[in-house]
Amino acid sequence: MMQRPYRRARVAAAIAAAAALALAGCSSTPPDRFYSLATGMGTPAAHSGAAPNYYVEIPAVTVPQQVTRKQLVVVTDGRMDLLEQDLWTSPPAAEIGQALSQVVTGALGAVDVFRTPTPDGATVYRISTNVQRFESAPGKYALLDAVWSVRRVGSPQVLTCRTVTSETVGAGNEALVAGHRRAVARLGNDVAAVVRALAVNGSAACPSASAAAAAQP
Repeated sequence: MMQRPYRRARVAAAIAAAAALALAGCSSTPPDRFYSLATGMGTPAAHSGAAPNYYVEIPAVTVPQQVTRKQLVVVTDGRMDLLEQDLWTSPPAAEIGQALSQVVTGALGAVDVFRTPTPDGATVYRISTNVQRFESAPGKYALLDAVWSVRRVGSPQVLTCRTVTSETVGAGNEALVAGHRRAVARLGNDVAAVVRALAVNGSAACPSASAAAAAQP
């Protein structure tokens, strides 16, 4: 009978030790890290209430199925790995679309009016983008391969081009994401050059560094 308090004390000590180990295990779990392509891409030029230089319409970007999740998907020795604690702030298609919109509107002094009413008679350029490859190889490269088109809304003519860029990156995911930002900036500048040429000349060709597809009605 005298041993029961001692046994209860031992049980209580064991429970406390188990709880401490559980808390230690939880505290050792690495925190999630979030990345955004739009960060540091600049902001559109201010117009002080004046009409923008251009109106553009950038619908949702499409991306390959394997990179639709929010976790970073990286290529390592021919293998694709999912980084559970390294996340995009929004799905990659949204990240690319937002960053692309920032680059294009900033380069042109434009407003992205996707799903937004525009003034009567305004000329709007619709930009559609299909990302065919979006590869991340830490310490090696960040690759973007996108087929895109520009059409003046109301016109039957569309110019379809392709931008492929592989940016060399250093070690770490910060450098990897910075490489993807540079790739999206290259894509956005290619798009902006075509929109500007269409507005000024009424016709345009794909940028010389991009692969062109024949314009189709």
